[in-house]
Amino acid sequence: MAQKDTPHMPSRIARWVEGEFIQPIQDFEDPKQEWRRLFAELFGTFFLVLVAAGGGMMGHAFPDTISRTAAVVAPGLMVMAIILFMGKVSGAHLNPAVSLAFALRRDFPWRRVPGYIVVQLGGAALAAWFLQSVIHVSATYGSNYPAAGFSAFDAFLMEVLLTLGLVSVILGTASGAQNIGAWGAIGVGAYIALAGLWGSPISGASMNPARTFGPDLVGANFTDYWVYVAGPLFGALLAVGAAFVLRGAGGGRAGSGAAQGVLHTEVESPTSDEPSS
Repeated sequence: MAQKDTPHMPSRIARWVEGEFIQPIQDFEDPKQEWRRLFAELFGTFFLVLVAAGGGMMGHAFPDTISRTAAVVAPGLMVMAIILFMGKVSGAHLNPAVSLAFALRRDFPWRRVPGYIVVQLGGAALAAWFLQSVIHVSATYGSNYPAAGFSAFDAFLMEVLLTLGLVSVILGTASGAQNIGAWGAIGVGAYIALAGLWGSPISGASMNPARTFGPDLVGANFTDYWVYVAGPLFGALLAVGAAFVLRGAGGGRAGSGAAQGVLHTEVESPTSDEPSS
């Protein structure tokens, strides 16, 4: 029996090596692996919230060092950088409202939405935890709440309007109608900065449920958090409607490529007119 089993030993070893070492390496390098996109979204949202929440927290720890102007412009610059350095991996959504908007436009597969939202929330929470641990002030100083003298509904309306503009810019610059590629990062970053300059006094200009979730979770204060979920989501829905009026249905190659990145992009309507994607 031993003589009969001996010839099979090399093949068994080869199969073991294949299963334990070679296949995992091939899987790691496979661009279809969703983990690359999820890591990119976690990584990018971490840096976004690090800057967005960090401005308020640093300003509280070190009074008179960070102006409101600097605090609201910094997130726009960070988003611009993130889109440029990893937008082709995951689409650089960094925002549940953006992920849902791309899915509604048929530029992004619905099955990927839950994973994106989970890692976006996780990245935001990690950033807030890091800031609170290092700066030693409550993460609530980096969150968003309606301004004194203004109701939660006032803040909700502001978030709806600001997010309508933000998602309109994102969907528009992702469309083949503009065909501007990475230059879209400048438009998105500039809009975030401008929206913060004029809109932040009332609502904080979050435009992003994850951005507010992280500091609220770590600071254990979800006061009026509904504003920063319902406002951005409703604004994103309106932006999807506006995109349909302006450019028709999505699902084309340009919009799908911008929403998903270049790692195994799925195109729902490959024959659609590219300018309307």
